Amino acid sequence: MSEESKRREALIYHAKPTPGKIKVVPTKKYASQRDLSLAYSPGVAEPCLEIDKDVDNVYRYTSKGNLVAVISNGTAVLGLGNIGPEASKPVMEGKGLLFKIFADIDVFDIEVDTENVDEFIKTVKNIAPTFGGINLEDIKAPEAFEIERRLKEELDIPVMHDDQHGTAIISAAALLNAIELTERNIEDAKIVISGAGAAAISCSRLYQACGAKKENMVMLDSKGVIRDDRDNLTPEKAEFATHRKIDTLDEAMQDADVFIGLSMANIVTPNMLLSMAKDPIVFAMANPDPEIKYDLAIATRDDIIMATGRSDHPNQVNNVLGFPFIFRGALDVRATAINEEMKMAAVKALARLAKEPVPEQVNVAYGETKLTFGRDYIIPKPFDPRLIAQVPPAVAKAAIKSGVAKKTIKDWEKYQDTLLERLGSDNKLVRLLLNRAKLSPKRIVFAEADQLDVLKAAQIVHEEGIAIPILLGRKETIEELMESIEFDADIEIIDPKTEEENPRKNKYAKVYWEQRKRRGVTYYSAQRLMRERNYFAAMMVNEGDADGLISGYSRSYPTVVKPMLELIGMAPGVSKIATTNLMMTKRGPLFLSDTSINIDPSSKDLAKIAQMTSKVISLFGLSPVMAMVSYSNFGSSSNEKASKVREAVSYLHRYYPDMVVDGELQTDFALNDEMLKEKFPFSKLVGKKVNALIFPNLDAANITYKLLKQLNEADSIGPIMMGMRKPVHILQLGASVDEIVNMTAIAVIDAQQKEKYEKENARKK
Repeated sequence: MSEESKRREALIYHAKPTPGKIKVVPTKKYASQRDLSLAYSPGVAEPCLEIDKDVDNVYRYTSKGNLVAVISNGTAVLGLGNIGPEASKPVMEGKGLLFKIFADIDVFDIEVDTENVDEFIKTVKNIAPTFGGINLEDIKAPEAFEIERRLKEELDIPVMHDDQHGTAIISAAALLNAIELTERNIEDAKIVISGAGAAAISCSRLYQACGAKKENMVMLDSKGVIRDDRDNLTPEKAEFATHRKIDTLDEAMQDADVFIGLSMANIVTPNMLLSMAKDPIVFAMANPDPEIKYDLAIATRDDIIMATGRSDHPNQVNNVLGFPFIFRGALDVRATAINEEMKMAAVKALARLAKEPVPEQVNVAYGETKLTFGRDYIIPKPFDPRLIAQVPPAVAKAAIKSGVAKKTIKDWEKYQDTLLERLGSDNKLVRLLLNRAKLSPKRIVFAEADQLDVLKAAQIVHEEGIAIPILLGRKETIEELMESIEFDADIEIIDPKTEEENPRKNKYAKVYWEQRKRRGVTYYSAQRLMRERNYFAAMMVNEGDADGLISGYSRSYPTVVKPMLELIGMAPGVSKIATTNLMMTKRGPLFLSDTSINIDPSSKDLAKIAQMTSKVISLFGLSPVMAMVSYSNFGSSSNEKASKVREAVSYLHRYYPDMVVDGELQTDFALNDEMLKEKFPFSKLVGKKVNALIFPNLDAANITYKLLKQLNEADSIGPIMMGMRKPVHILQLGASVDEIVNMTAIAVIDAQQKEKYEKENARKK
């Protein structure tokens, strides 16, 4: 794309369809006159009076507790310099957007038309009662230091100049990890800092707090090395003046361990890099172009650890890793400041997170095969969903411990769940699922292990201790793929088509033939079928050589279901198999049945599907609340399609009165308790939150499931097979790695439950 095309695209993005990037959205109803009278006059007087009695009530009755001001005078905007308050507004709106999407914090952007420090401070102080926190942005040094210092002293809400502290916090976390990887001690590290602005000063101070020694630091500004014999130094520059008799960056770089670039593009040469110590750590963070190009740097030194501010290279030092989550933690405990303890807590949380296994969705988002802690991954990626649950609690705990919190948090696990729910990322059930699987991992056959995504899922379940994978497929292909994703483990690999597997194939063929020889199956045809992965995998489970299987990634659902029904069959007492999909929606978990098997189930079939769904819901630790849905409500239609749903409900009410199920119901009534209570107060579902919908046919269930998944981007676990004799689970065609991992956990838990059931039956006998 040409520069002109990029320019035009950026302008259209900001102008269309509505100018700007943020807007105010009401959080209360406003349709009726009654609503408006509560929102404004006369109803608004009541919260006003309560706040007048106790000013802390402002956090109870207004948005102050989740509202941050992003404030600038436009004197140091990105790489654009002093462009003024109006021209800085798109950047401030962008900052507001990031606060919202990463931490669910609301923002008003404020552009102040003054470069006078006293006037700026007075303006901010006068508007501060509106906000729960102040984020200062793009204010030039040295004024930025005084503005932040005085506002922190004079206000009782968190104040942070992100240009200073954001870069400092993120780069400090990266530096700690780089120091660890190169087996250095930070106390001994020789550090060169190119730049002496607000960010450089703040970085240097935070590195000292992490253990770096001031005597080992050399800072440079546009005039060269900042030495203690230079005249007219600002207090901030004088703080980092060196006694060394050197003048240039070239001299400073000799034998240096670390280079921190917060200055301008292309000032570091290959010769400078070559003069640095072994395993040099280079953070070239000038934007958009770093102090030395990434490709040139890694071509010059193969032992380098390189970070930049760019997203197209490894190790991006991006402030979005910090400020949304730091303010989130500060706001949630009503901190009166963002102090050094809170900043250090954020540093350590980020450094620690980079060492933990990376979720597959992060690999996918960044086009990576497998991110692991190392030279090209020393800091988490900005879209890592774990940030919201890790950094704010660390900051909040530090605020409480250091005495600046007005509110405490007692249940930290619940707080983490609340943080995840803020972004519609409630993974509580998924965590429960994975943890239960890890308690007793089972042997799970992956019938399509020569598919990259299937193999990546097998790697994750192996590394996380969720299951013991058995890989089926062409051995040479699987081994090549394992090498490409660094899956170095002693895993059983089986190719049913090779000669080596003949003894097992012959054994399985003989068993299959004995079972089906009176149904037209010959021994030869049985041997031929055992060359097929799904038949071979099913026999492995049948004969106890595996505990469960996963298949269906690359083949149609009916094709995979057929051998499972032939070889494994239904559980005792089950006359109909079915599937359910767990959808992670904004309103919480919602099970949809039957999404894959039964095209037009009868009333008895629907009742059995509801019973099986109830058991699956209980497996997740939830109390089943099921609606049998239709196009009609409680007999409003006499059509047979509605009647069969009504008959299924009648059957369940008669024979399973303790089951919380009702219908037939239209979906909106099933999911909206207020509507249900008003129109059908007699329903067993009134006052309860429905967590399962039982559909009248496959069309309705499958269409709804896929519509939710695509339009609302709802995560899905399923289809979960119900009613099989053994743990067999069939994926939707082209399932994601995360979906395969979750389905594997389901297979493990299914195997655990069936093993428990068999042991209980054996004891009874």
